[in-house]
Amino acid sequence: MIVALTGGIGSGKSYVCRLLAERGVSVYDCDAHAKELMRTSLQLQQQLSALVGDGVFCDGVLQKAVLAEYLLRSEEHVLAVNAVIHPAVARDFEQSGQSWLESAILFDSGFDRRTHIDKVVCVTAPEEERIRRVMVRDGISREQTLGWMARQLPQEEVLRRSDYEIINDGIRPLAPQVDSLLSLISE
Repeated sequence: MIVALTGGIGSGKSYVCRLLAERGVSVYDCDAHAKELMRTSLQLQQQLSALVGDGVFCDGVLQKAVLAEYLLRSEEHVLAVNAVIHPAVARDFEQSGQSWLESAILFDSGFDRRTHIDKVVCVTAPEEERIRRVMVRDGISREQTLGWMARQLPQEEVLRRSDYEIINDGIRPLAPQVDSLLSLISE
């Protein structure tokens, strides 16, 4: 069974992944692997260079500012870059042998249509808690945080498309929710 873990920025997906790891569940981190593939795959570097321009890599190192500038120019640019990176990440996940993956933009990016997924788990948190977490974690302003949040599907929409919910509100303990989820999924 392939299980995807998702949720908006600041929801606590990484913490839930750590709890899963403590229980012997290895979770493929789509974002980390996308960065790794951009660093190591000559084919991906060539495709991105053809799309963005030669300045996007310098001696094989991704120039994040160049890529960010390109992405911010238009939604079409975002879609074009995603059309290069997401298939590579989906292939890498399928070859990894792992049965769990974590993707903040599972539905936004269409990743849920690029690879077979049986169940989706959404990590949710109150909006103000998410804002606080991101501001503290990334050292950015409330306005910047809201800008990042606005680029993602609303939490309610992600939850609606999911099969299970883990509530990370700082009140309900997460460990029992993770244990319950693992029990439900293994049935």
